[in-house]
Amino acid sequence: MALCFPRLALEALLRGRAPPEGADDPWAVAENRSVLVCNGAAAAAGVRPGSALAAAWALAPCLRVLPRDAAAEAGALEAVAAWACQFTSMVSLEPPQAVLLEVEGSLRLFGGAGRLMARLRSGLAGIGFEALLAAGPTARAALWLARGECETLEALPVCAIAPAPEALALLQRIGVGTLGELMRLPRAGVAPRFGQGLLDELDRALGKIPETRAFFVPPERFSAQLELPAPVAQAESVLFAARRLLLQLEGFLAARQAGVRGFTLSLLHRGLPPARIEIGFTAPRRDTEQGLRLLRERLGALALASPAEALRLEAGELMPLAGATPGLFRDARSEAEDWERLLERLQARLGGMLVHGLALHADHRPERAWRAAGDGEAAAAGPRPLWLLEPPRRLGENDFVLLAGPERIEAGWWDGEDVVRDYFIARTRAGSLSWIYRATEGWFLHGLFA
Repeated sequence: MALCFPRLALEALLRGRAPPEGADDPWAVAENRSVLVCNGAAAAAGVRPGSALAAAWALAPCLRVLPRDAAAEAGALEAVAAWACQFTSMVSLEPPQAVLLEVEGSLRLFGGAGRLMARLRSGLAGIGFEALLAAGPTARAALWLARGECETLEALPVCAIAPAPEALALLQRIGVGTLGELMRLPRAGVAPRFGQGLLDELDRALGKIPETRAFFVPPERFSAQLELPAPVAQAESVLFAARRLLLQLEGFLAARQAGVRGFTLSLLHRGLPPARIEIGFTAPRRDTEQGLRLLRERLGALALASPAEALRLEAGELMPLAGATPGLFRDARSEAEDWERLLERLQARLGGMLVHGLALHADHRPERAWRAAGDGEAAAAGPRPLWLLEPPRRLGENDFVLLAGPERIEAGWWDGEDVVRDYFIARTRAGSLSWIYRATEGWFLHGLFA
């Protein structure tokens, strides 16, 4: 399968723009004072690739022109290749505008060529690219079919195979307009007139001679940057562009059958350090929507010191994450995932220091017998309430009825905060089942069972 991107030069610069933002504005990318590629609004006004800029502005006075960025195009093509590795490991680049996938071994997994092409098309749209897709028996054939938007090689216009300009002009003069007409010419006469290279390309497309391709190797860590079409002053306005980066990350991780415990989104400013947003997960994930929900919580509380001009998404160490088979009914695993997602949202909203797990700690003093998260070893103890009062509340001798006890706790001499207390389970006047203690200063309420 071939993925051909005729507007890659424009999409590499504008895919951070949400569709409603200037959807009717004409845009073009220029090189050497002429239009290289334009969007649909500019084409509707009469602008065409190859038009001089002066003529383009005469047709569309509101035309917005960007200079070509070859490095951004190359980076975008590699980003597509890394994302496409989730469908097959045999992905190759065809600069400047195409990516080729050897998918025969993946067709059964994805439900056939039609379903795979639909999934590729929708996935590419999600990360900001519009592609011409075609399938063929060889890489060269698929590439030509995608460029020419044809279903058969015989009907393909000869211009789609990108012959040398002199060869194309000669073919047009002798009335050869399609690849089928070219293949019916005597081979002995084609090579002297059009070059052996044209015949070799044709034989590669037909599978008569092999074509060696270098397969793309994705990077070990994920890092992607997306330029914003205009500076953004409100942090929440970058969510659309951030979603495209997260979809790109999800494809990258799916290709590696991996997940991450978190990622960092950096908002880049001119002349200032970037604003960094750290997002953490309770377990390895590659879920775009969950990442976006956590980002929305953090961005809503972020005030930018200066308008952001670009985004950079970076992910940490990859961790194995096999695909999960969904169940017909809700089970313990799905309930555990819901709980983990709730924890992640609370941490994103309130901060990781305020939302954490609890672990027992080997100390007899109740206020020191726990730690935030981590593992611990509990000291031997009797019944303990979940809710401790800090500080303990003084009680009168007639405010409670003793039910059980005492339990002597005498500890802390080694750190200068020693305590000597006798603990009881008691019922207060309000009816609460309480944990109280007696010290030299009197009676104190220290915890509540219920």
